[in-house]
Amino acid sequence: MSKIEKTLVYDFDKLLTLIEEGVVNTSKTATLEEATDFQSGNARCSIRVFERYSLTGSNRLSLSVTLFRNGDEPIHLSAITSGGAETVFFSYNTFGEIKFLDKFTEILCSDPQIGNQLKDSTE
Repeated sequence: MSKIEKTLVYDFDKLLTLIEEGVVNTSKTATLEEATDFQSGNARCSIRVFERYSLTGSNRLSLSVTLFRNGDEPIHLSAITSGGAETVFFSYNTFGEIKFLDKFTEILCSDPQIGNQLKDSTE
């Protein structure tokens, strides 16, 4: 598994749209498999699960994305890939998972405001 966790200052709905459209358009095999949204008071959470086929691993990979915001606080983003392992007990070939997460990061960085925040958080 590979993951990215970031805190972003951005419009929640625009970020969700950017992710949904961006991931599905990264590959002919990428699909939005499931989605859920809930709100409690000022807190809001959206979860999306995507899949795509990995030619390298000859298998399907998943990307689970969670966005959480409490009121006007920054958005907490978590993205986790899974499914690239080729063995029963050990995950030694995670190339496809890493590439899926790299593509996801490219989607986020396609918006300069988000890209600058990601750049600033890694320095």
